[in-house]
Order: sequence, then C-alpha cells, then structure tokens
Amino acid sequence: MKYKEVKSHFEELADAEKAKEMSAYMRNHFVFYGIPTPARRACYKDLLKSEKKKKVIDWDFLDACWNDQHRECQYLVRDYLTAMKAFVTFDDIPKIEGYVRSKQWWDSIDGLDKVIGHIGLTDKRVDDLMLTWAADDDFWVRRLAIDHQLGRKEKTNTELLEKILVMNFGSDEFFINKAIGWSLRDYSKTNPDWVRSFFQKYDSQMAPLSIREGSKYI
Repeated sequence: MKYKEVKSHFEELADAEKAKEMSAYMRNHFVFYGIPTPARRACYKDLLKSEKKKKVIDWDFLDACWNDQHRECQYLVRDYLTAMKAFVTFDDIPKIEGYVRSKQWWDSIDGLDKVIGHIGLTDKRVDDLMLTWAADDDFWVRRLAIDHQLGRKEKTNTELLEKILVMNFGSDEFFINKAIGWSLRDYSKTNPDWVRSFFQKYDSQMAPLSIREGSKYI
C-alpha cells in the first residue's frame, strides 16, 4: 500500500521535460519522473517519520520501490535506509547488497555506502567485509568499500582505509580513482597530517585524479 501511495504522489508531480533532463544527466541509464529533490523528499517525509517510530525496516516496501523503473524510487530506498540506519544491522547487509549490485550508478552507491559505514561503527565484521568488497570484480562494489567511512572524522579506521585504498591503486576506472581522492579529501579535514603522510608514501602509485581530489584541502 505504501508503495502505491508513494508512486501515486510521484505520478502527480511528474514533469516530462525535467525527466528528460535528469535522465540525460545520468547518461540515460535510468527513467525519471522528473521530480526535483526537495519535492521528492517532501512526498515521503511523513512516511519516514512514521517508519522511524516503528523501528522496523519494511524490506518488502523497499524491494517494490527498488524494482520500479523510475530512478526516484531508488532514491527513496536510499533515503529510507539513511533515515532508518539506526535500525539496520549486519544481518541486513545481504539485502542492501542486492541494491548495491543492481541499477548501479554513483547516485545510488554514494548513499548506500554511508548506510554500510554506519553499521561498521558498531559491528567490526563490516571491516573484513569491506576488505572483501574492496577486491570485488564489480568496481561499484569497490567504490562503496573505498568510501564507506566518509564522514567518520576521528572515528575513521585509518589502517582499514589505507589497506582498501592501496588495494585499488592502478585502476583506470574514473569512479574508483575519484572515490580514492574523495576519501582522502574527506579525512584531510580531520587529520591533514595523516593524509599528507599517505601522499608522501604512495603518491608515485596513485592516479593524478586521486591526488588532485585528495589534496584539495591540504
């Protein structure tokens, strides 16, 4: 029922011209309703509030949204899990992995990574899993592993971060080299000395894009 209600709201707000623009921005990988982010989130703001009170994740609802052809529905899944991250556990990761490995692009990966990262703050089994994902054949999975500690600040596991980054040196994939730079740039706001030391140690092995992105604030 929730899925049908949300879909109905989305259909009311659909804008064919904006949908074309949004699809083009995503290289025409996905179909859009053409709903701007503020309006989209307003559609399910009350729903997320209600779900947080229940403290139980409705995976059937999320699966229905994820399987919808419109990209806004995947954004809802991403926002739902972010809002409910306090109730997501390590045992839920296989469900999330299903989303990670399908309908992939940076806009979904760069949201699901924070959900996985939040689990890792209290369950160290995530560390070993991220080391496994960092060597996955799927570069989107590797990207998630690289950036799953974004925003952790002083809680960043630098040993784990270093291992994952080094594992992904030598890639010619733009989204991997960009992710390496982002992870270093983000942590440089908290510990610029560590990042400087990292560059001194590995700069000869790093892609120029990673160095450029990672050194932005140092």
